[in-house]
Amino acid sequence: MQVAQQIAERLLENVRQVIVGKDQEIRMTLVALLCEGHLLIEDVPGVGKTMLARALATSTGCGFSRVQFTPDMLPSDVTGVSIFNQKTMEFEFRPGPIMDQIVLADEINRATPKTQSALLEAMEERQITVDGVTHNMARPFLVLATQNPIEYEGTFPLPEAQVDRFMMRIHLGYPSRANEIDVLNRQSNHHPIEALGQVVAVDELIAAQRAVREIYVDDLVKSYIVELVSSTRDHPDIYLGASPRGSIALFKATRAWAAIEGRDFVLPDDVKLLAGATLAHRLIVSPSARIKNVSAQQIIEEALRQTPVPGARARLS
Repeated sequence: MQVAQQIAERLLENVRQVIVGKDQEIRMTLVALLCEGHLLIEDVPGVGKTMLARALATSTGCGFSRVQFTPDMLPSDVTGVSIFNQKTMEFEFRPGPIMDQIVLADEINRATPKTQSALLEAMEERQITVDGVTHNMARPFLVLATQNPIEYEGTFPLPEAQVDRFMMRIHLGYPSRANEIDVLNRQSNHHPIEALGQVVAVDELIAAQRAVREIYVDDLVKSYIVELVSSTRDHPDIYLGASPRGSIALFKATRAWAAIEGRDFVLPDDVKLLAGATLAHRLIVSPSARIKNVSAQQIIEEALRQTPVPGARARLS
C-alpha cells in the first residue's frame, strides 16, 4: 500500500499549493480518484471548486476538459457528434468534452434533464453511445461536478438516478481568515496554478487504483456498512434511503482512505469518517421532516450513533 500512499501524499502536497487549508477535502477528492468514483462538489461560487479540478488534472498529467452547463446545451455538446466527411464519404466521430480523463461539469444543475442524462452512461459504464456506436472512455476517468446550493432560479435539480452516480459529495466552504490572507499573498503576482507541475504519471495513478482494490475489508466491517445503509431505508424521516450502490460506494471509499493512511486493511472508523460524504446525498428526506429542518446529514449521524460498531478482529491469514 506504500505505492498508493506515496502517490496520495505527492498529490496532496502539490494540490495544496493552489487550494489552501482544505486538506481534508483534497483527501476526499483523492479517495474518489483512487477508487474510480465521481465527485459532486456543492458550494457557493468562488471557493475554489474549479481550481481543485484543474490542480488535480495538472498534478496527474491527465487530460482535462471543462463543460459550462447552460439551459440551452444539448446532449451532443457533451458526448460528441458524428459528422459526414465528404472526402472519405464516411461519418467521423468528433468527441465531446466527456471523452477526456478528468472532466469538470460546472454548474451541472443548470442543464436540462435531457443533457444531464448524457452523463449517465459515461459515469456508470465508462462508455458513451453516439448514433449506435459505442466509444470507451480513457482511463483514469473522473467527473467532478459542481452546483450552487443557494441559487435555484433557472436550475434543474439533479434526478435521483444522476445523484446516485456520484460516489461522494463534499463541500469546500469558506477559508479561515488566516488561510484567506495566505491566498491573497500567493496570488499577489500570479496564480499558483500557473506554476503547478505534474508530480504523478498516469501509469502510476492507474497502478495505485489497482492497489486500492487489494485492501482487506473484514466481514464484520462489511456487515457494519450494510447495517448502516439499511438503517437509512427504515428511518421514519426518510422517504427514500440509500441504495446498494451506496453500500458499494462506502465500501470502495473506505479502502481508498485506508490506502491513503498507509494501511492494508479497513477500520470501522474509516466507515464513520466517510459515511456522510458517500451516503447523505443519496437520501431523500420526507416532506414532514423537511418542515422540521431535519437534514440527511443529521440522519446519517443518528444512524452512526445507533448502529453497533463491530469489535476488533485479527486479520485472517
